[in-house]
Formats: sequence, C-alpha cells, structure tokens
Amino acid sequence: MSIEDRLNYHFKSKELLKMALSHPSLSSEIRPAPPDNQRLEYLGDAVLELTISTHLYQRFPDLKEGSLTQLRASLVSKPALASAARQINLGSALLMSNGEDGSGGRERDSNLADAFESIAGAIYLDSGLESATIVILQLLSTQLEDLNPANAQGNSKGELQEILQQITPEAPIYKVLKEEGPPHDRIFLCVVIWQDKELGQGTGHSKKAAEAEAAHSALEARVWENQSRNSGKTHGIQGDWSAPVPRIQN
Repeated sequence: MSIEDRLNYHFKSKELLKMALSHPSLSSEIRPAPPDNQRLEYLGDAVLELTISTHLYQRFPDLKEGSLTQLRASLVSKPALASAARQINLGSALLMSNGEDGSGGRERDSNLADAFESIAGAIYLDSGLESATIVILQLLSTQLEDLNPANAQGNSKGELQEILQQITPEAPIYKVLKEEGPPHDRIFLCVVIWQDKELGQGTGHSKKAAEAEAAHSALEARVWENQSRNSGKTHGIQGDWSAPVPRIQN
C-alpha cells in the first residue's frame, strides 16, 4: 500500500509529497542537496495548531483556555505525533541518508513527528485547510478518542492523594493490571488502591495517562465517602468495604 493510500489522500503535486518525506540528512549524500522537509515542517506545525485548536474549541465548549491549551499540547507533542505516524508506517516512506537509516532514523520519534508536520503542511499547500484538517483528524483519531478533558483540568493524582492523606497518612498505590497492543502503541490498564481496596481504574497510551485516569475515576466515585456514611464512622475509614482488590497477575 502506498503512502498516499495510507494517508487516504492523493497529492496533486508529487513534488510536495517528496519534499515532505525528505529528511535533511540527504544533503550529506546528494549534491546539489535536494529540498528537505524543514520548511514544510514549520508550516505544518502552524496548520496542526489551528486544526487541533479549532477541533477542541468546538468539541469542548465548556473548557477554559488553560485546559484547552493542555489538551492541545498533548495532541501535538512529539510522542503523540510519532505514535500517529507509526500507525500508518510513515517511517518506511521517508527518504534519508544511509547513515540516518542505519542508526534507526525511520523509527526515531523526532523524525516521525517532523514528517507528520511536514505532511500536514504539504497537504495544506496542495489542497487547502479543509483537506489538511480531514487528514490530520483521521490520523490522530486514536489520540482524539482517548482524550480525557478531566486530566487537563487539574492534577488528579495530586488531588486524590491530598484528600486521602487528610484521613490517614497512607498514600494510594497505582498498579498496572494489563498491557495490550504492539510496542509502539501500547494500552495500559491501571488501578489505584488505598487501604487494600480499589478506588478506580483507568486506561491510557502510557502508564502516566492510565494512572491519571484511574485517579480521576476515584475522585468521581469517592468510595471513601460512601463507606464512611454507611459505617457511621467520623474518623478514619473502617469496616468491610464492598469493592475487592483485583488480583494482580505477575
């Protein structure tokens, strides 16, 4: 399958596509040096910012500027763009020097993220903002689906720990229950445990994201408050909790 098929976009100007895929290292082997993707990367960065900003603005009408900015930053970060690039095997289509290729350049996050931005800039020049927006949102569909605005509205883990330590000095513990997916696109399932009981679970493309989601789930469920009311205790949390701790498989 060609890179254009994987992008679900076919260029009018094949030269633009070639430029978007051309790593700067080519200048060390080819004279005169061919145009590389650095200028397109600069343009694509701006196209990505506008596309993602518009999408988030329309999708989350109640979020404040700071939260929208945090969400956008998570989507246009190098790891996020590199992950999206790997999903379409963009690295295999890059044009680079033998030295860069031999040193793992096709799988390097910085190269993949830069190429992603270059592709965005090239499509913008080739067909305009509407076409670029469609392709960008399709390529980032996994990241957009996993987006959790709650994680941008504060430090869920810090907030949870602060609340629990007002009850007892014991800190919550986060454990990974499961990992799924290929190495470049892992999905983690995490649980947060306190006083030997489960408070919440969460998933994400990193342990950090899964832990934040688990903490947010715990803050929503607030199991410690429910148990306190049911047991009639005013100091500490005692009694037989209803939520068992899942067994962690080694």
